[in-house]
Amino acid sequence: MTEPLILGIESSCDETGVGIVRGAEMLANAVASSVEEHVRFGGVVPEVASRAHLEAMVPTLEQAYEEAGIRVQDVDAIAVTCGPGLTGALLVGIAAAKALALAHNKPLYGINHLVAHVAVDQLEHGRFTEPVAALLVSGGHTSLLMVNDITDDVRLIGETIDDAAGEAFDKVARLLGLPYPGGPHIDRIAHDGDPKAIAFPRALTGGRDMDKHRYDFSFSGLKSAVARHVQHEDRMKREISVADVAASFQDAVCDVLTKKTMAACNAEGAKTLIIGGGVAANGRLRHFVETEALRHGITVRVPRPGLCTDNGAMVAALGAELVRRGRKPSALDLPADSSMPVTQVYAA
Repeated sequence: MTEPLILGIESSCDETGVGIVRGAEMLANAVASSVEEHVRFGGVVPEVASRAHLEAMVPTLEQAYEEAGIRVQDVDAIAVTCGPGLTGALLVGIAAAKALALAHNKPLYGINHLVAHVAVDQLEHGRFTEPVAALLVSGGHTSLLMVNDITDDVRLIGETIDDAAGEAFDKVARLLGLPYPGGPHIDRIAHDGDPKAIAFPRALTGGRDMDKHRYDFSFSGLKSAVARHVQHEDRMKREISVADVAASFQDAVCDVLTKKTMAACNAEGAKTLIIGGGVAANGRLRHFVETEALRHGITVRVPRPGLCTDNGAMVAALGAELVRRGRKPSALDLPADSSMPVTQVYAA
């Protein structure tokens, strides 16, 4: 059987991504980011993101076609992120995908971009044998999943009950006077700090919390603890060690993510763990997880940084699996679903 050739479009937040995949082989991954337009606001502005997608969509599509050496008429299907994400941003990508599908008579698949963060690992390391566990860590989501079938059986094990990990990185970076997005800056500065300098809390890791939220996460209290530390040092007129605060905060996040993920893998009998999302590019998190996974006999698969952040190749990768396994396409009146649950792999 010939592997399906899939065009994938991603526009859920501030990256306009177009990827072209044949089976589990990436042929193109064109990305236009509007992150620089959001820096002065300290976060993503939905209207700005939507306008940026409008301006970038056609050039990014053309770049992907050229990179892959194909025409849109050559693809077997078109996949597009239909949720979760910013409604206005999602609608730009969905409108483009619908136009292409209708104009060229191609089947359309509305993709859950969180599940696509799992599927993209196959472009990096080859197809995985299911079931696998997945930790998705980004600016808007922190989720633990059990993936029994990447196309129709994804189970949510745990998730954040307040701030996502990436959101906490951005907020703490702002407290420390670091630029947006905060994750890469905290990761860089933390290299010069002492991660044991400040005993920041590890939420939902003991007592009754473990009964109700065994595999859930909470980073709001940690963010508040950093704010209190900064305010206290300021009142005492002491110079704040940004490197020590960054290192201590980062280790608190990575410690909780790692311990809960390893516990879930052991409880579910998962021997393979995939890490996805923008925070998966964090070097300290990779170190924590890989060190603990080695002790527990768990194989860790993490895509390269460029495939961890939102991109079109991940959408195409999940679309290719749906086509390969004979899943029914989505309807052409496919809506945007800003709160699409991770257990819904695609809009059937």
